[in-house]
Amino acid sequence: MPTKIRLQRKGKKGKPFYHVVIADGRAPRDGKFIERIGIYNPVSRPAEIDIDFDRALYWLQVGAQPTDTVRALLSSKGILYKHHLLVGVRKGALTQELAEAKFQAWLQEKQEKFLTKIKEEELTKKDARKKRLEAELKVNEARAKELLAKRAKELAEERREEEAVEETAEESATAATEEPVAEEQPVAEEQPVAEEQPVAEEQPVAEEQPVAEEEPVAEEQPVAEAETVKEEEPPAEEETETKA
Repeated sequence: MPTKIRLQRKGKKGKPFYHVVIADGRAPRDGKFIERIGIYNPVSRPAEIDIDFDRALYWLQVGAQPTDTVRALLSSKGILYKHHLLVGVRKGALTQELAEAKFQAWLQEKQEKFLTKIKEEELTKKDARKKRLEAELKVNEARAKELLAKRAKELAEERREEEAVEETAEESATAATEEPVAEEQPVAEEQPVAEEQPVAEEQPVAEEQPVAEEEPVAEEQPVAEAETVKEEEPPAEEETETKA
């Protein structure tokens, strides 16, 4: 089998790192290799590609076959294009000077494209950052307006409470002014306490007089018997009418 230009995996899990190696096509991927000609780190942004231009070109000229991934890496560095131009020189389709001029023009165009791409990425990042800052500014403004409205409401409530207290105080002062204040009466001087008179000796209690005997109550006179009611005479018989 022909010689291969391929990647040999290194690095930790989730963080791959590759060596670009020249190896026998029958050897395992991470097995023995003939020569290491570069590195490839896909984790970094932009991806890191470092390949020995001359050694890679030499192995292409002697018939080494790159894998698909390595072919893309060699193309990005212009190694495949230079190999194509040298094949044309060998066949007599191009001169060495013309091949070199074409390669330098390609490199310049590649560099301009690379710089343009970097500028576009920077502009995209700036636009994204600007939009993010504008969104944050809008959020902060809305929050500030909300806080100001809340503070204004609190101040208005405090002002109303102060006015209510002032009105109450004014009403109290007015009421106190209207009511005449009673003049304080002079405090009467304390009269000297009269000396206690000696208690008169108790008079001997007079002996109780004997109670007079009650007179006998006169007997009630018998009530005169009521005169006998005269017997009612029977009513005269109605005269029968004899008239025919």
